[in-house]
Amino acid sequence: MNRRRQLLGAAGALTAAVAAASVSRAALAALPEPVLQTRPDTMPPLEPATGRPYRPVVTLNGWTLPWRMRDGVKEFHLVAEPVVREMAPGFKAHLWGYNGQSPGPTIEVVEGDRVRLYVTNRLGELTSIHWHGQRLPNGMDGVTGLTQPGIPPGKTFVYEFVARRPGTFMYHPHADEMVQMAMGMMGFWVTHPKEPHPLIEEVDRDFCFLLASYDIDPGSYTPKVMTMLDFNLWAWNSRIFPGIDPLVVRHMDKVRIRVGNLTMTNHPIHLHGHEFTVTGTDGGPTPPGSRWPEVTADVAVGQMRQLEFLADEEGDWAFHCHKSHHTMNAMGHGVPTMIGVDHSGVAGRIMRLIPDYMVMGERGMKDMTEMEMALPDNTAPMMAGQGPFGAVGMGGMFSVVKVRRDQKPGNYSDPGWFAHPPGTVAYEYNGATPDPARPAAATSQGSMPAAAPPAVEVQIRKPGGGHGSHH
Repeated sequence: MNRRRQLLGAAGALTAAVAAASVSRAALAALPEPVLQTRPDTMPPLEPATGRPYRPVVTLNGWTLPWRMRDGVKEFHLVAEPVVREMAPGFKAHLWGYNGQSPGPTIEVVEGDRVRLYVTNRLGELTSIHWHGQRLPNGMDGVTGLTQPGIPPGKTFVYEFVARRPGTFMYHPHADEMVQMAMGMMGFWVTHPKEPHPLIEEVDRDFCFLLASYDIDPGSYTPKVMTMLDFNLWAWNSRIFPGIDPLVVRHMDKVRIRVGNLTMTNHPIHLHGHEFTVTGTDGGPTPPGSRWPEVTADVAVGQMRQLEFLADEEGDWAFHCHKSHHTMNAMGHGVPTMIGVDHSGVAGRIMRLIPDYMVMGERGMKDMTEMEMALPDNTAPMMAGQGPFGAVGMGGMFSVVKVRRDQKPGNYSDPGWFAHPPGTVAYEYNGATPDPARPAAATSQGSMPAAAPPAVEVQIRKPGGGHGSHH
């Protein structure tokens, strides 16, 4: 117990809580102490103090749940409850989660472990937990009404099974899931191999996170659970850039990134500067013959993907969903397109009458990343991340893989921005700019002369005040 508290005390602000009042004193004495996490930081890996050894994962903006060994069984305690999640600095959401956070803590076990999970319900309605991708007895599968009764408010249920195969999994409710998952109830599960596996390589760093989406109006705190498609916040582990921590690795580290998708759409996850292979799914490790180099892997709804690469290129490499709307936040679905329209002065006058009014800039959305816009309290700014050269112009599902030669093994602290060697940064060209080459009207003996250009159809605005005609 003391070692567990020392490990977690070093990781962040943790508090203990008692089990639900409905549990008898005798049963309460047998329950593992539930541990809560109140900070949204990426916590150091939790080295296993008991049981079989393994290399632990690092949960992006999250943490791993400690356990106790009791008669050879790994016992965990999850508490389903309302939580306050800081999604980005200055922006908090009222979500539902586990043990003080959304997503809940990552659960790490070893292939062959017998696992006992106590689940206490502190919500106002029935809940359950489905152990996504696990092979287990049917009555432990967690589908309310089908394989078990729902866990009533104030009650504690017990799930027990053997972690039969290694891989990347997750947990989430199968009770009023449209509401409960829209409110953030989910968590990661990793089962490590008990011995060297022919399809699972050793890695130096192992990261994991879940994809989630929310619809939270500017100035409010609670997601709208009836939204089906038009979400305005796209998150990794319920954090949005610039609130998502970087993935810090050492040069030449073998890196694994595990991604799970519990949103309502697919996400093409893209890494700059490196190629990776998909080495595993929630169905298990992929055979070598099915692997090929990629820089983007699509993760569909309900899927898990393991991406592995060799970090052999130094730098600050963008890592993001390649759906451009998913790297904005907070999205306004009714924003009109005003590119090329001179509305100088008009937007300011309208905003004095309608403070929440927002319009796309006449040169595009990039201008908005550098504007000092008045926002309602507790509102996520759009594309507000700052880099060493100015506004990044990205938000939502975006982070940075930071590869450094001088990063120590096991050190995940942020090294700051990359120091580019001289001559390796794109620069402004100051020479004369040649006129663009245009094809001449082709004529040949016996051919018809080229037709006269059509009349001007529309005038377009060009930067610098110039105008041009479109034929």
